[in-house]
Amino acid sequence: MPGPAVRVSIVTFNSQRYIRRCLEAVLAQQGVSLEIVVVDNASADGTRTILSDFRSRIRLIRNRRNLGFAAAQNQAMRHAKTPWILALNPDVLLTPGFVRSLLSAAEADHRAGAVCGKLLSIGPGFQPMTEPVIDSTGIYFTPAMRHFDRGWHEPDQGRYERQEYVFGATAAAALYRTEMIDDISIDGQFFDPDFFTYREDADVAWRAQLLGWRCIYTPAAVGYHVRTVSPENRKSVSPVLNMHSVKNRFLMRIKNLTPGVARRHWLPMVLRDFVVIGGCLVAERASFAAFWRVAQCWRRAVAQRRWIMRRRTVSDKTLARWFSFQPVAYPAGITVPPEFAEEAVPAGNAPGYLKRSSIST
Repeated sequence: MPGPAVRVSIVTFNSQRYIRRCLEAVLAQQGVSLEIVVVDNASADGTRTILSDFRSRIRLIRNRRNLGFAAAQNQAMRHAKTPWILALNPDVLLTPGFVRSLLSAAEADHRAGAVCGKLLSIGPGFQPMTEPVIDSTGIYFTPAMRHFDRGWHEPDQGRYERQEYVFGATAAAALYRTEMIDDISIDGQFFDPDFFTYREDADVAWRAQLLGWRCIYTPAAVGYHVRTVSPENRKSVSPVLNMHSVKNRFLMRIKNLTPGVARRHWLPMVLRDFVVIGGCLVAERASFAAFWRVAQCWRRAVAQRRWIMRRRTVSDKTLARWFSFQPVAYPAGITVPPEFAEEAVPAGNAPGYLKRSSIST
């Protein structure tokens, strides 16, 4: 009898409000064999009591302290024997065919290292919204080196109803090919533990793009996400989380920004940097500690950059096309059309990437 096709990796931290229904929805997935690994980051609420109710159906790793989302996800992913791993937040509720739909979309392209579905917004406590509103249909980057969720806060009115290539997947519910995880992990770490939390999925997406992997979005996979952190609500977010957000913005650039992309987009990037630094000096002084944290992580980030740049397979010209103030996506068919092929930089064996085609915005 074949083993599980997908490992579901979940990190909990004081997640008692959501984890029971999240796990029940995972266990109700249809047409796919799953193994479930939950890493608890020293929850102080009732999370561990709830998890004990599922002890015969999950593998539970209990950390003695909060290691952060990135490091704990790495724990949950480690030594996986499954061809796919679904990184899942406890505040996500999946519909029964979600995982099967992601796997079906992945069949379109053997270089698809990540697959994401349509996440719709849902209220705190998994309370339904009065009208369907999009939470995410994949990640996109702007020339200011900001990343956003495609479709965020838009009504779900049929705008994102075709299968497409996107820059990356939000780790709230991202299916990763284990082969890609092994290929792009640095020192055995898929998510960078220096990030602790926030932007680690964008960092992975950027690294994957540089190494020639693709990400597919499919509207057939539908889930619901309670989003507590967004650019609009920074004032209500923990100062520590805001500090990590600022730190990780710069760490991500140190590791992944290539000279060609920087030359094309230096002005909006620098202008945004002035806004961020000014905000730290005037309005969000607790976040200024981020720059000291960047200095502490500098040597590791530079070493990771050298590793990435030695192995990159995608040209600056190709990569730069993903950076737009409007979301960029490319149609994804049964196979990668030959007219999308483009010459890649001569490093590694991965194919080139996509020429710009019709773009959904």
